[in-house]
Amino acid sequence: MSDVLERSGQGWVPSREDILRAKDRGSVRAARSGGRRMWLLMLLAGPGILAMLGENDGPSMLSYAQTGATYGVGFFIPFILLTFAMAFVVQEMTVRIGAATHRGHAKLIFDRFGPFWGYFAMGDLAVGNLLTLITEFIAIRAGTAYFGIPAWIAVTGGIVVVAAAMSSRRYFTWERAVLTLALGNLLFIPAALFAHPDYAAIGHALGSWAPLPGGFTIGFLTLVMANIGATVTPWMLFFQQGAVVDKGLTKRDVPQGREETAVGAALAAVAGLAALIVCVPLYTHGVHSASLNSGADFATALRPYIGTTGAALFALGLIEAGLVAAMTISTSSAYAFGEAFHSGRSLNLDFPQGRMFYLTAFLSVVVAAAVVMVPHAPLLAITITVNVIATMLMGPAMLLLLILINDREIVGELANNAWQNIVAGFIVIGIVLAGALYGLITVFPRLLGG
Repeated sequence: MSDVLERSGQGWVPSREDILRAKDRGSVRAARSGGRRMWLLMLLAGPGILAMLGENDGPSMLSYAQTGATYGVGFFIPFILLTFAMAFVVQEMTVRIGAATHRGHAKLIFDRFGPFWGYFAMGDLAVGNLLTLITEFIAIRAGTAYFGIPAWIAVTGGIVVVAAAMSSRRYFTWERAVLTLALGNLLFIPAALFAHPDYAAIGHALGSWAPLPGGFTIGFLTLVMANIGATVTPWMLFFQQGAVVDKGLTKRDVPQGREETAVGAALAAVAGLAALIVCVPLYTHGVHSASLNSGADFATALRPYIGTTGAALFALGLIEAGLVAAMTISTSSAYAFGEAFHSGRSLNLDFPQGRMFYLTAFLSVVVAAAVVMVPHAPLLAITITVNVIATMLMGPAMLLLLILINDREIVGELANNAWQNIVAGFIVIGIVLAGALYGLITVFPRLLGG
């Protein structure tokens, strides 16, 4: 609960933020005492599902699309499932940290590691979030372009939707609105069905981890990095932990927080695989993904193979992915900067009390939208590159997260056990090695025989 209090003529009273959060917690207590388990889970759901579906953003879905168009189903079907399992392991830790400390990720880093690492983490987040927000508006622009909507209308509309969601000044309302919109991520599933997928080939890929066509190349490694960056990124840590605190989750809510994070990972994995599968016809018919510059080009190229309806669903899915991610990523920036500069950091705040919080979210969106309006930008190349950068930024963020979740003075009995540390350690090592290998091969391409 926030320490912020407001003075009235009759003494100190809880702030609006505290009153709204207490109201939400009252509903949770009633559901728990009444034994309504599913209703309890629905009330507590939100942070995990939004983090996972928010990460199924524009660049992520375009990374999956390019992967399907370049390599088909083979190697990357099980690989993408593996990355979402990684994402669950990482994000589940933020649930425990947030519930145990009632502090957001940025504040906890400042408190535990001091200003240097606090500002380092903030710089990591600021760079990653701005780049990613740019790609969200690329996705919105690309998806709307398929329907012939001018870029300036699409970008302006995206800004308006993000601002409108924040204007409720109520975390619960914002969360439910974004959750409803996030279900649009599942539009990629019917789009994939229009592609008439080869279920036997998909099953074979899942059961055998099919060998990679074309061998190990810099293009393959780039897509590996992009697919990792499509599922685990620093903004998710700041967003989910901040949302857990804003929602008021306690240690008793951790099981439900874990369950809804798993549900989010499962939904996002299915939608991500659908985005890959829908583009497999391009691979089958020899349409080179290098000739496609944006999501609109993908949708147009797909139309002969999946029909007008399928292509339209793909384009609509890109719009939804960009909008939801713009809402969640801008909010993660607002949480972090509010914590770093000791100002209001809740979607339950009125505008005067939350001026910096709301301005941070809104201005980050406006700046990203303005960059997207630069003419003749290589949109698809930018989206893939941003996911690669996200992977490279994840290593330091994961190390700080691991230290926090093992500090029993902070999280108590919710600290990692030995097996959780082993799994998380392998994830950190894998991400760091992938980034190091990518950097090495980029600098010394002759290592691949080039």
